[in-house]
Amino acid sequence: MDISAEAVMKADWPARADEAQRSLKKHFYNEKTGIMNQWFPREYFRSDDNFYYWWHAHVLDVLIDAYERNHDPELAIQIREYSRSLRAYNGGTFLHNYYDDMEWTALALLRAFQATGEEEYKTAVLELWTDIQTAWNDHFGGGMAWKKDQLDYKNTPANAPAAILAARLYSLLRNPDDLEWAVRIFEWNQAHLVDPGSGLVWDGINRLGDGRIDYDWAFTYCQGVFLGAGVELYRVTGEQKYADAALRTAHACINRLCDQDTLLLPDEGIDDTGLFKGILIRYFAQLEKQFPGAIPVREVILANADALWNTGLDHRSGLCGPSWELKPVLPVQLSVQLSGLMLLEGAAIMQKTSI
Repeated sequence: MDISAEAVMKADWPARADEAQRSLKKHFYNEKTGIMNQWFPREYFRSDDNFYYWWHAHVLDVLIDAYERNHDPELAIQIREYSRSLRAYNGGTFLHNYYDDMEWTALALLRAFQATGEEEYKTAVLELWTDIQTAWNDHFGGGMAWKKDQLDYKNTPANAPAAILAARLYSLLRNPDDLEWAVRIFEWNQAHLVDPGSGLVWDGINRLGDGRIDYDWAFTYCQGVFLGAGVELYRVTGEQKYADAALRTAHACINRLCDQDTLLLPDEGIDDTGLFKGILIRYFAQLEKQFPGAIPVREVILANADALWNTGLDHRSGLCGPSWELKPVLPVQLSVQLSGLMLLEGAAIMQKTSI
């Protein structure tokens, strides 16, 4: 599916992203808790449902996306209130058992600090980063553990976002230790969980305690965070090897995970996997901004956004499903709705960068 720059200009992607932002708040925001419900309708919530802490970091991220686009001071207030409500709901702290959850929260709060200049975000990021560093251990030659009560399970979701965070902290604060962390984490991830033949990124090693790599877990999410780490390291070091790694993984991702006729990304289901495609889109957009036209990620983003807007989105409700080419069926999870919103925000970025 070839989406030209002319076709991009015909669609008002920022307005469409704004519409999706309004739908998210309308259907999911809970005034009592100050954060989003995990289901719409909220009656589908069960008392034994997991609290998916990391989804709410992505709520902050999409609010920041909107703020960076239109600089509405009301959004800055929403970001502040949401972050404080999330901390309160999580027991008065941003710290957590899952290292990757904390990494996503730190990444969102770092963006909030850079967008607003409010010091409370930076303070929280540095507290999180200190705790995140305890994930590194010697099982399998290093790498960041997935969670505190399973230190011998190492995966891309715990390593690549940590490398992104460390690189961004180095860019902001110029602490050489942060750059050392970013390089060390990235190199471990690349050596242990990236196919040397294709650049495709595997999920993890030793999940079941058997030392095996999950070769069959080729998720969009893992491709996105690893190539995102490569982009960030290239930005702060200028070393071509990081650009090459990011571009190689992007190429492998498109070849392996996109439909070769339509460029559409797969339906990866609900729960955590409902967020995966949106995360890939976020880092595809970063790749395109850094290396415009090097890999057809612009075409992928716009093909998927076009499919979602024209066939997958229920325009009466503003809801979307895990497939971006099929109308949603109730109930809809927050993770799935966020992914669709991240896609429309990615299309808005593509429109802006094409001008």
